[in-house]
Amino acid sequence: MKLNQRLKQAGAVPPEEVAPVLPERAARKPATLIPSPAARHGEGPAHADPLAAIKQRAQESLFTRLGGRLFRADMTEDQLHRLVIEELGNVLQADRAPLSPAERQRLLDDISEDVLGYGPLESFLADPEVSEIMVTGTRPIYVERAGRLYATGARFLFDDHLRRVIERIVGKVGRRIDESSPMVDARLPDGSRVNAVLPPLAIDGPTLTIRKFSKVPLAVDDLIRLKTLTPKLAELLALCVMGKLNILITGGTGTGKTTLLNVLSASIPEDERIVTIEDSAELQLMQEHVVRLEGRPPNIEDRGEVTIRDLLRNALRMRPDRIVVGEVRGGEALDMLQAMNTGHDGSMSTLHANSPRDAVSRLETMVLMAGLDLPSRAIREQIGSAVNVIVHLSRLRDGTRRVTHLAEVTGMESGVITLQDIFTLNQSGDLGEDGLIHASLVPTGIRPAFGDKLRGAGLPIPSRLLGGDPVRQARAR
Repeated sequence: MKLNQRLKQAGAVPPEEVAPVLPERAARKPATLIPSPAARHGEGPAHADPLAAIKQRAQESLFTRLGGRLFRADMTEDQLHRLVIEELGNVLQADRAPLSPAERQRLLDDISEDVLGYGPLESFLADPEVSEIMVTGTRPIYVERAGRLYATGARFLFDDHLRRVIERIVGKVGRRIDESSPMVDARLPDGSRVNAVLPPLAIDGPTLTIRKFSKVPLAVDDLIRLKTLTPKLAELLALCVMGKLNILITGGTGTGKTTLLNVLSASIPEDERIVTIEDSAELQLMQEHVVRLEGRPPNIEDRGEVTIRDLLRNALRMRPDRIVVGEVRGGEALDMLQAMNTGHDGSMSTLHANSPRDAVSRLETMVLMAGLDLPSRAIREQIGSAVNVIVHLSRLRDGTRRVTHLAEVTGMESGVITLQDIFTLNQSGDLGEDGLIHASLVPTGIRPAFGDKLRGAGLPIPSRLLGGDPVRQARAR
């Protein structure tokens, strides 16, 4: 109930008024739900609340009175806070709305929070069901719930307000965004990923995208409950991590690669030193002995940049037992492969790709981006000997994120890197009564070649995990 009040005060449509994702609805509704024209212009149920109408009038009057003073870069947060509270008191007094002392104080708190905090984003950041927030100028804010997009009635009233919120977010992590550097990747204090683009690159006003991270990191049981993993695959992947296999997690945008990397890292023993390397720190490893490194963009003079590749080279001198790279997207792929091939077993990373086979091709392309004129065969040999396992995720049309392949890199044959599937996702494409696609992640029955390495580490793979004929598998050993 409290959450709904906050949503209404922020001008947003509460969850039950934005068409919640119910099983029977999920089967009928498209992935993107667009509100009525009235809701788009702030005339929906959220604005029927008299207090919300007063709040909107007060906000507009506040912006009109303060004008550019509200967005001056030379004002500290304390100075801005005092100015807003003082002027807001005058606005409410001039409005002469019949408010009780409690209602007046609530309006003061809510409006000052909107102006001085993250504005209409506050309610969505506090909502655990919202996984992504998308803002384009003063248009309605879109959110993602359970893998589906919803348009809300909340919006920023002014581009300058949105811009100040963006600057407040990126400034807290030492990043900058302005006309000379109009794009930025940053993060919130809880690790949520932030991307912002300013005009003139963003034609319709400042654009902000926030991919929220759970305040409590997900565990393997959560991924099993969400059908991302099965108990058998989760157990096998835990053995792979403990047995120091080099693992690549692949998939498209928003498929849950970083989340899965976080979950798998929980299987790393506590007595190992882990070095994490990221463009923007997002990983939430639970071990004690973790060294977190974060890249740095160039300053206003185009100096001082520290790339993932620089950090990878430095990490090799830090006596790591494991190197975890948040995402490989360029020439650092070569340094990562060399680290995997020179005694840093158990390294893990993520990579954008449409399939395990595409991941291998992309990895080869990114090695070429390092600027070295290496023959294709040499690159493929490096990949074939460095990477042991590829875990591929996809987001299905029902909104769920699932592992679709567990593939093993078995080496090279006739100049081509060979893969074999250990687990695959079988799906009929039909929706069940719960609104989810009928799909099952099943073992192919193939005995992986990395089983010998795991057995040598004292971690034999139980036959029940691989399916197929246990007697035949025992004879093959």
